[in-house]
Amino acid sequence: MDSLKRCWTAAAASKERWCILILSALAAVHVFVFSAAFPFFNVDEMYHFDLVVKYSRLDFPRKPEYVSEESLRYLVVYSTWEYTRTNDTLSAPPWKQPMSVMAPILISREIRWRSLLNYEATQPPLYYLFAGACWRLGEALGFHDGFLLYLLHFLNMLVVGALVWAGWFAARLVFPGNLFVRIALPALLAFLPNRIFYSVNNDLLSPLCFGLAFVGLVKFLRDDLPSKRLAAATGLALAATFLSKSSNLPLLAVSVVVIALKIWMLFKKENVRASFTLLALLFLCSALPMAAWIVWCKINFGDFIGTSDIAHQLGWTVRPFSEWWHHPIFTPRGLWFFLSGNLQTLWQDEMLWYYQPLFLRPVNLFYSLASIVFIVAALPCCKKAGLFPRRAVLFAFVLVVAGFAFYAYLSIIYDFHNCFYPSRESPYFVSGRLILGALVPFLLLFVIGLDGALNKLGNAGKFFVLAMLLLFMLGTEIATDWPVFFSQYNWYDM
Repeated sequence: MDSLKRCWTAAAASKERWCILILSALAAVHVFVFSAAFPFFNVDEMYHFDLVVKYSRLDFPRKPEYVSEESLRYLVVYSTWEYTRTNDTLSAPPWKQPMSVMAPILISREIRWRSLLNYEATQPPLYYLFAGACWRLGEALGFHDGFLLYLLHFLNMLVVGALVWAGWFAARLVFPGNLFVRIALPALLAFLPNRIFYSVNNDLLSPLCFGLAFVGLVKFLRDDLPSKRLAAATGLALAATFLSKSSNLPLLAVSVVVIALKIWMLFKKENVRASFTLLALLFLCSALPMAAWIVWCKINFGDFIGTSDIAHQLGWTVRPFSEWWHHPIFTPRGLWFFLSGNLQTLWQDEMLWYYQPLFLRPVNLFYSLASIVFIVAALPCCKKAGLFPRRAVLFAFVLVVAGFAFYAYLSIIYDFHNCFYPSRESPYFVSGRLILGALVPFLLLFVIGLDGALNKLGNAGKFFVLAMLLLFMLGTEIATDWPVFFSQYNWYDM
């Protein structure tokens, strides 16, 4: 009987892995279809593209500087104004018109783009090194022009496919006996309608890097004596999170507290040697890469993470402490605006099309309310799950709260003056991409709350609701983004 049970368990595990493999493939197809539809360059994509090109040549920026000559060629020819124009009188793409017609237009474009100062130069380097290596590989394989450009969009297929697996690892680790949670989390990642995954953007690696770090940290909490390999892998994942995006700092701060508590627990159990060994490995694998980038920023940009220069360029100043408490976020309306704005853009991003946000208001309301309800419901739902799942869920909850709290704090302390976003009229950071690093913990809480709400339906009912939710996500994404597919500047029209 034991051997039969083991065979049945192995067969079930094999089927589940095939299911995750299919979800990963569907995620890649999903990203391909939509990333091919979005033309270049959206609101800030040109800055990230310029850095990708510079890093591909190992030309590491040491200050905010103008776009490179190589980037300029692509910006002039392949940029569209469909993101920022308010009308539809757009001429045909340059590659479809005679050069005699396009020459004066291209010259005027070149003059405009040549004056573009790249204020993203202070951002951490991991994404740019990764995308830059793929850019060089594409050149070596013979790609050129628009097809080489779109290779950077299609690169996102690999990242999102890997993210599906990271979500599965997290769900299986926290709730190994709950099939619905194990499948629902990677399924939501596969069909997430966030347009960050369809562009050149350094937010892309944050959910994957911290998703892997979250898995390592949860294992770190679970194991009585974490292994050296786990400590090293977790340290590297935390370093990658830091080197992906400076907005991941609140997630790293919570992670440091969790690691310190675990080391203290080991120390109290008189595992002194193990405590110091694990701490040393974590330090070497995480702190040293972080320290290297901090030193680089201090030498070249004048501060430790390179953010003060961005604030200076945008004209932000720190408000007096006495004025912080007059911020509208301390009103019910202001708090709802902040929470709902971040939640809906965490699911969908805040991209514009013809200078109008790409969203449907009822869909935004659904994502905001569903997120709040199910995330709050996740905490009581895991009461009977045991000590370890409760700790893991609490850890995930603190991570999500820390991300929101940090950007609430930044919204409060700055006077944004004449900046377009955030502004004095609307002084809020409501860009969900800034906390995209917490995506795996966020969706883990969401599916736990959803599982608890559907508990009386049984597995069949739960999976039916999940299928309807996925169809809703995909259907509303198609309805919202449908105009983009008809752009003359996208990959389908090349």
